[in-house]
Amino acid sequence: MNTSAFADFRSYPLISALVAVQPLVDRLQVQWADGRSSPFHHQWLRDNCACSECVYGVTREQVLEIVDIPADVVPNTSFIDPKGCLYVDWHDGHESRFDPGWLRAHAYDDESRAERLAAKPRSQLWNAELSLPIFDYQSVMEDTPTLLRWLLALRDVGLTQVRGVPTEPDSLVLIAKRISFIRESNFGVLFNVRSKADADSNAYTAFNLPLHSDLPTRELQPGLQFLHCLVNDAKGGESIFVDGFAIADALREEDPEAFRNLCEIPVEFRNKDRHSDYRCLAPIIALDSSGQVSEIRMANFLRGPFDAPAAQMPALYRAYRRFIAMTREERFRVIARLNPGEMWCFDNRRTLHARNAFDPTTGARHFQGCYIDRDELLSRILVLQR
Repeated sequence: MNTSAFADFRSYPLISALVAVQPLVDRLQVQWADGRSSPFHHQWLRDNCACSECVYGVTREQVLEIVDIPADVVPNTSFIDPKGCLYVDWHDGHESRFDPGWLRAHAYDDESRAERLAAKPRSQLWNAELSLPIFDYQSVMEDTPTLLRWLLALRDVGLTQVRGVPTEPDSLVLIAKRISFIRESNFGVLFNVRSKADADSNAYTAFNLPLHSDLPTRELQPGLQFLHCLVNDAKGGESIFVDGFAIADALREEDPEAFRNLCEIPVEFRNKDRHSDYRCLAPIIALDSSGQVSEIRMANFLRGPFDAPAAQMPALYRAYRRFIAMTREERFRVIARLNPGEMWCFDNRRTLHARNAFDPTTGARHFQGCYIDRDELLSRILVLQR
């Protein structure tokens, strides 16, 4: 039997050595050198065997399906081998070895799970007093540690600025691809933000845009949005940002009923022009599995008529009005003018953005933008952290 295990692409440091293993009816109970005790059920261990029969070594992806293993799978023997690994000899002759660093990183006793939850990245909520994370274009392009710091700021703060970006059209592509491939939409791979007579979006006019997320009409809103200034000679047009997570957090504290309604009652957003018609029905505030805010979906100019039970309609309007009103409160708003060679990059599913009206008769104004999904950001961070 080949018991050589294929390592994960990630590394798992040895936090604490295995010192004992106790066989129980449906699991093995292991003891760690630091005093912690962790249960590992037989099915879980067999399901996670990393030998060459269970994992394909090239892709390091599992080929075993647990349904092909008896539900009452049990070990004949189990012990800590000379290399400190947990060795299991199963009743059907299969053998498994589990690296103690990997095993501790995936332990599911209450203490280990709480430890992992506490170690998860947390959003750094901000308001009008935000100390904006600013990065230099050349450093981001040439220095990997600077690139990683930028990406971590995007993940944790959700709003950044890069300065010194070349002002030639399409320069945005190069820095966007430092993260990953660009997500194309019906507005193109890159979209040009400037006033035009035949606009297919309010963004391509000169009047003000209220705070919003882009493409709430899609099942999956773009994760990152880039806005690169090529020319900005027109009067007005200042950028406005609020942390949607901070507003949702304040709403949960100040008006729990309104918060709950915006989490539970779906709202339809629509984006239609001569050639496309996108619609998405979803709550304005989305929560993750731990109850934390994970997404804000908002663009009043793309919202369809509310469609809720009659008994819920007054409560939905009250909650919606309260949320919009909070986005207008000075305590949350960051306002800044973007100059040529500067670029905003922000989490579009968190940071709501707006634009003051501008006067196109006073000068040219040309921004270029694009999108990258949040998954690509998180993947790039993990690869760089290896």
